Amino acid sequence: MSLVLADVAALVVGVALAFATQAIVRPVPTFVIVDHLWLAASSAPAFALGAGMSRLYHSRANERPLEEAVNIFKAVGTGMSWLLLVSLGVQYQELSRLWVALVGIGVTGCLLVERRIARSVFRRLRSDGRLRRRIVIVGTDEHAIALMHDYQRNPSLGYEVIGLAAVDGAPSCDEVEPLGTVDDLSRVLDDHDAVGVVVSLASVPSARVNTLTRRLTDEGYHVALSSSLRDIDVSRLRPQSMDGRTLIYVEPIIRNGWRGIAKRVFDLVLASAILLASLPLQLVAAAAIKSTSRGPIFFRQVRVGKDGELFEVVKYRTMVIDAEERKAELMSLNEADGPLFKMKSDPRVTPVGRILRKLSIDELPQLFCVLVGTMSMVGPRPALPEEVEQWDDEVSERLRALPGLTGMWQVSGRSDSSFETYKRMDLYYVDNWSLFHDLQICSRTVAVVLRGRGAA
Repeated sequence: MSLVLADVAALVVGVALAFATQAIVRPVPTFVIVDHLWLAASSAPAFALGAGMSRLYHSRANERPLEEAVNIFKAVGTGMSWLLLVSLGVQYQELSRLWVALVGIGVTGCLLVERRIARSVFRRLRSDGRLRRRIVIVGTDEHAIALMHDYQRNPSLGYEVIGLAAVDGAPSCDEVEPLGTVDDLSRVLDDHDAVGVVVSLASVPSARVNTLTRRLTDEGYHVALSSSLRDIDVSRLRPQSMDGRTLIYVEPIIRNGWRGIAKRVFDLVLASAILLASLPLQLVAAAAIKSTSRGPIFFRQVRVGKDGELFEVVKYRTMVIDAEERKAELMSLNEADGPLFKMKSDPRVTPVGRILRKLSIDELPQLFCVLVGTMSMVGPRPALPEEVEQWDDEVSERLRALPGLTGMWQVSGRSDSSFETYKRMDLYYVDNWSLFHDLQICSRTVAVVLRGRGAA
């Protein structure tokens, strides 16, 4: 109900903005304003109908911001179509085309902003333990346990796993005692006020999945089937039917041709623009480094690039000159897991270097690497050779793309993230690359840098 009221408020504000803009750009007589107001009011049920038809209040149909935006466009389109039909039916001659356009733009814009705020509020409430839906995971195999941990690590998803349901013949679990078996799953769900299940397909035979899904959905429970697919964006998945069987087709990612050219042009234009705009700031940074500590202005280091090729990365020096030699004595204080090395209060960082890192100014010389083609504006983090030596075959897949000045890992958590998160996000980026994703990551990078979050 709160979301409905927020949508109504956004609708009213959008129409009000249309009237205000009309008054400034092209004023109309008062009686025309009154007629337009009645026309807008009579179209309100159509906007509500459009919201219902586009499933704007079904959370699972609006999980992704882009999906929600499309549903908003559909709802507004329904309302605006009705508005035009009514004006045509009553042969209203005074209808302002400018006002119609302003209403469409104003309502759409206000709904998009309002839904973005609502998403943020819901995410915060869920993280605080509110607005959560209780679910049971069917299965006790390794995949089921991983699912449980994923939900526990991400409370903002809005789900609370109350336990597991065991399957006869499936691998047992010593970590968690199952709440019951699949046979008495309905009782378990009812006893714990759960709304649905997530089925680990690795645990449940295919014939039993069908029976279980039919039974639970008939009883009013929600059912989600978790496959072993990872790092594949859902927008690439297409359900297909073959003789009653459900298939999932995975759209391929095309990185060459015009898409590859577009990415390279994007890199060159953005890197050149940032270099020119930041030149005065870089001169100040260089002078501060030179005047406050011994050693060169730039720090150079060999990193591993696309297809395993080595290249030299260049940054502004933020540490003392013997930082690499002192790294061994600090390994016991490493706060990162896996092959990464991170310290929030690294004693090797100079006072000026700490400021440069906080504002990400130390990264700016890497723009030259983008210009020469050894790096991209967006991509996986450029890894050290000794890190790559510790990777398994799965992590090495990230070397299929150029390393980036920024990336999903950096904007989602940066140095605060675990190695598992770092690995999964970089693989997700490589497996689902698109120029649209690059634009999204670049826009999020600006916000992260301005907040100074996660820089180390």
